Amino acid sequence: MTMPPSTETSTGTAAVPPTGATAPTDAQQPGQRQEVPLPTVAGLRQQLPVEPELAERIAAQRQAIRAILRGDDDRTLIVMGPCSIHDEVAALEYGENLTTLADAVSDRFLIVMRAYLEKPRTTVGWKGLLYDPERTGSGDLNAGLVRSRRLLLNLSRMGLPLATEALSPFAMDYLGDLVSWTAIGARTTESQVHRELVSGLAMPVGFKNGTDGGIGVATNAMKSAAHPHHHMGLSSTGAPVMVSTAGNPDTHLVLRGGRGLTNYDADSIASAVQTLTESGLSTSIMVDCSHDNARKQAERQLDIAREVIAQRRSGNHHIRGLMLESFLEPGRQDDGDDLVYGCSITDPCLGWSQTEALIRSL
Repeated sequence: MTMPPSTETSTGTAAVPPTGATAPTDAQQPGQRQEVPLPTVAGLRQQLPVEPELAERIAAQRQAIRAILRGDDDRTLIVMGPCSIHDEVAALEYGENLTTLADAVSDRFLIVMRAYLEKPRTTVGWKGLLYDPERTGSGDLNAGLVRSRRLLLNLSRMGLPLATEALSPFAMDYLGDLVSWTAIGARTTESQVHRELVSGLAMPVGFKNGTDGGIGVATNAMKSAAHPHHHMGLSSTGAPVMVSTAGNPDTHLVLRGGRGLTNYDADSIASAVQTLTESGLSTSIMVDCSHDNARKQAERQLDIAREVIAQRRSGNHHIRGLMLESFLEPGRQDDGDDLVYGCSITDPCLGWSQTEALIRSL
């Protein structure tokens, strides 16, 4: 099921691009845009459905995450996986490894796999599997939607709870039924659109602190997302609608550092807990061991994770989770024709051997 093709550019000039073409042509003038029809949400979900047994498992996984964040389960939540997935085969191999590890440590940890399909950019760059699955720069959302949903289905069928970062609200309509935990990134925590989105999501959501390292933006976002909202959107069949949401009570803070500053130390966490308490918000905190906390040095995640878990063992039960960037091979590489299998092309990651040793040691 698809929406009718566009027959006009924004200036009214007839222009129907061939299916799959999204990049502007040399002849395209400023102010014009090209439009390529996409499947509707209902159409894609019908093409790649979630079977009832899997839907029940995802609902149970969401509830298990809620129990940890609410303090009803004393395990630690660990969200871990590639910075951004560019190779479905390698992601599935990582998922198989993670499933085995998660089962082995399930008495202490609830492990959720990062299945990030959109890559936020400060300026420009590859936007993720969802938008440009072949990494040609031309983009192909039709293929990206199908490949992304198929990958999430295959990972979910392994038994893994999945996490993603919500960049496009429309993407969550297509993929959100397969996700157990969602992050709102440092760049989008201040966005009203994303606060409205979270207000209607059926899973727990972590708001990251702002890029400056402060938590004020995130606390405002948590307050906003807890309330009902009315906003514009699309129905599952592609019609413009007013969306009314009930509010999401299961939001929490993710500390990721900012502008060269870290915030995983005991004093920073205590300060965050005080602010959350004064704001009447959940004091459950997840520490992102990567990003500015690690100063973009993947191996620093090892020491950060150990320190944060040591704080928890010392009695700080406001710490409910960790986030790690991890893939099959350590580090990162520039995109190109001769890629190392299982190595990130975005942020640097821990390798699998490092990851497994860390989790087992914790």
